[in-house]
This record gives sequence, C-alpha cells and structure tokens, in this order.
Amino acid sequence: MLASLPFAADAPAISSTAPARLDAFLSQKLRFWSLVAMLLLVYVHAYNLHPRYLQPWTPVDEPLAGGTWLQYFLANGLLRFRIPILFAISGYLFAHHEGREPHGVRVKRRIRTLLVPYIVWSALGLVLTWALEQFPATRQLVLSAALSPFGVDNPLVSNYSPGQLLAAWLLIPLPFQLWFIRSLFFYNLGYPWLRKAIDRAPLVYFAVTGAMWMLGLGLPMIEGTGLCFFGLGVWLRRRDIEVQAPPRWFNWWLFAVVWLVIVTVKTWLAFHLERPSFSVMSLLHRASELLGMLVMWYGADGLVRVAMRQRWFTWIASFSFIIYVVHVPLLSYATEAALYFWPRQQLLVFMLLPLVMFAFSIGVGALLRRVAPPVYELLTGGRGL
Repeated sequence: MLASLPFAADAPAISSTAPARLDAFLSQKLRFWSLVAMLLLVYVHAYNLHPRYLQPWTPVDEPLAGGTWLQYFLANGLLRFRIPILFAISGYLFAHHEGREPHGVRVKRRIRTLLVPYIVWSALGLVLTWALEQFPATRQLVLSAALSPFGVDNPLVSNYSPGQLLAAWLLIPLPFQLWFIRSLFFYNLGYPWLRKAIDRAPLVYFAVTGAMWMLGLGLPMIEGTGLCFFGLGVWLRRRDIEVQAPPRWFNWWLFAVVWLVIVTVKTWLAFHLERPSFSVMSLLHRASELLGMLVMWYGADGLVRVAMRQRWFTWIASFSFIIYVVHVPLLSYATEAALYFWPRQQLLVFMLLPLVMFAFSIGVGALLRRVAPPVYELLTGGRGL
C-alpha cells in the first residue's frame, strides 16, 4: 500500500472522483490488515515488563533472558507498525469515498461511528475501574496496572474530582487505545483542509508531519503519526498511485533483513543501556515502523489470499472493532492478576493472555450482535452488522 513514497515529478494527476468499487483483492487486503493490526495492538498492550509504559526510548528494568528479550523485540519493535498502517488505511478509504455525499454528512456519520463509541467505551472503562476499586483484592489490580492519567498521586477513579472525572472521560481516557479513534475523528473533520495541503504542497505537508512523527510531537487531539500516515493514505488515493505492486526500488529481502537488524539493535540497547539515547532510539523506532509497513504490506499477499478464503477468518474480521474497544483496560487488569498467580511466567502470560482476550471480545461481540443488535450497533458505530 505504501508504494512510491518519493514524491515523483511524474506522479499521476489528482483524482477528482472515486471509483465505484475498490479492486477486489485490495478490498480484501485492507480488511485483512485492519484485523491483523488490531490483533497486533493487543499484543503490544499485553507487554508486562517494567516499566510497563512503552515509549520508543523505553529501557528494560528486567534481567536479560530469552523471554524478556522476545517480549521487547515484539512489543516495542517488530509489531509497532500497526498504528501507522491503520492510519494509512483510514486515510486511503476516506479519500476513496470522497464525493459521494457532502462533507458535512460524512462528518455526521463519523460522529456515530467514531465519537459515540469513544464516549461510551471511555465511560465503560471508568465504570469498570471504579467497580474493581470497591474490593481490596481487585483494587490492588487497579493500583498495579497504574492506568490513571493523573499518575501515582491520584491512581483511583474513586478519588477523582469532578473535573478530573470529566477529563478522564472525554480527553484522556483510561482505555488509552481510544486515542486512535478520537484523533481519527478530528482528521476526518478537518479532511477538506488536509486534502488541500496535500494536493497543493505535498512536500511541505510531509516534511512537517514527518518531522512531527519522527520526534513524537503533536497538538491537542492530533499528533504526528496520525497526520503523517492518514495524509499518506489520502495522498496515495488522490494520486491514483498503484498500491499493490511494489515499486522498482523496493527489494523485499533487503528491506526485511534491515528491519530485523534495526529491531534487534534497538532491543539490545534497551537492555544494555540504563538511559538509551532518545534520538537514537526514536530514529530506530521510526525506521522499524516504516520498514515493517513496507515489508508486511508487500510480503504477505499469499497469507492474505489464504486467510480471506477461510470463512472463520472473514467472520472474525467482522469483530475487529469490538476487539479494539474491549481489550483495555480489561487486559491490563487481567495481566496483573495473571502475574500475581504466575509471577515467573511473564512470557507465557504475554503469549497466551491476548488469545484469551481475542476469544472473550469476539464472544461478547457475537452474543451482543445476536441478542441485542441495537446495543451492538451503538457500541461499534454500526460495524460488523
């Protein structure tokens, strides 16, 4: 999908209208990666080493061992391309459907499909956390998970002031993964202006947003990763650029080897340096995100074809969104509970608990879809019906 990253002088003219349908295999590919990126997201959030909160430069305060090395290699390296590829897919599809109805109508629909689920699931995360705080054993899970946006000085929802409760509901949710759909809503809202910037000055747009992505910068409700890669999806679609065949400059084996080397070096630095360099770790992290997108997009077509022929896989794909919204904060509390009972099984918990969460999320989704379709529609923004 991320073909022709250089802004070639002979790029195709900007498309003024979208085709009625996507290419059949491209449609399958987008759906495949929408699900797989959600599954990878759960694995990243299942990371259980210390410190728990992962940034590109986060070191590891755990002894080096096969299990700890593998967790960091996966969760803060190999799997991190999942958010950029989701933003790129979202931008591509939003641009693809441009022109079918006025922008105001599209935004109203996004209120239902993005903003309402954001508000509802943020509230549910607060309610679940408050309920767990009412019992000593489960309160300890909340304290250990340390999800409060107000830090160790105010770790319990029960102690939030009205202002903090409102902020945790609408701005900095305990289900922290919801930032993605919050930001996506604002990119959709501002699409006409983003499109103009991308059409008229793509070099300037991607120079600015690319720098924001590299440095981890952002503004309230928006950030560099989303602006850069949502914009990339828009640019690819607006220019009618071929996104299935790899460009001539792309050598899959070379890019795959470089990707693995970069992730390995980053993992080594996280274990062997007490305070790894912010700039070095950030550069390695961003390079691994970009290479991961390219390698996986162009290298997994055979897997896409096989998976999308399986009825069970396409059935599961309809639950991508419910997996996304259900897994945090529940996964964080389940991780703390599992490690309490099996304190020396960090790798096993990391590998197996996401599978349990997948099954639980799909089970909840399937049950709600069957017995309470209106509730399911509200919770998912109408997805998967």
